[in-house]
Amino acid sequence: MESATSNQPPERRTLLLTGASRGIGHATVKRFASAGWRVIACSRQPFPEDCPWDGGRENHVQVDLADVADTTRAIAEIKSRLPDGRLHALVNNAGISPKGAGGARLSSVTTPHEDWQKVFQVNFFAPIMLARGLMDELKATKGAVVNVTSIAGGRVHPFAGAAYATSKAALAALTREMASDFGPVGVRVNAISPGEIDTAILSPGTDKIVEQLPMRRLGTPEEVAKAIYFLCTEASSYVTGAELHINGGQHV
Repeated sequence: MESATSNQPPERRTLLLTGASRGIGHATVKRFASAGWRVIACSRQPFPEDCPWDGGRENHVQVDLADVADTTRAIAEIKSRLPDGRLHALVNNAGISPKGAGGARLSSVTTPHEDWQKVFQVNFFAPIMLARGLMDELKATKGAVVNVTSIAGGRVHPFAGAAYATSKAALAALTREMASDFGPVGVRVNAISPGEIDTAILSPGTDKIVEQLPMRRLGTPEEVAKAIYFLCTEASSYVTGAELHINGGQHV
């Protein structure tokens, strides 16, 4: 006999995404939205009135992730946007990498102390603040967290600065710790580590790196978004604590 609930429509899943406005974040919005997910986007900027995505203002949270107090406030606001107390995925994509004069790389010697603090607050502390603050909502769905690290976290990169690189290395280690701590409540935590991706923030000279890649081309934001989607869905149901390299073989 058919159950009384079999005709119920499937639950619409919800993603919380930081750094949604461009590049990998923008492609991730499109990938999840095309699959029917509700996407709540966090941004430093106010809601753009010409936003093309469904959902509009109620799916936009303005927050400065460099500000601890504002991040704490935003977590409470996000909870209010989840009236059923359910969040299926959190993608920590926001990241900053300050440059010196003329776009110069900031080394461990030349990075000002305040830049170290700001970079780590956005790239490292904000992800764990959001995940801890929304742990109950993620637990309710046995959801997933994806942290966006970087190939720069594993080697000195010619363009990515020292603060950015070390914050991403720390985020990779945090991903392992979170996988261990969140796993017992059914929440999976993984990372994706992009290499040279064709976005607006590519530095001059990237073409020299591409010449050395096994695949001889840049990656696309859409290719990264597909990997994020994989890690947020049932296709990766027994994957946790992993860091998936998306770099055309740059790490080999």
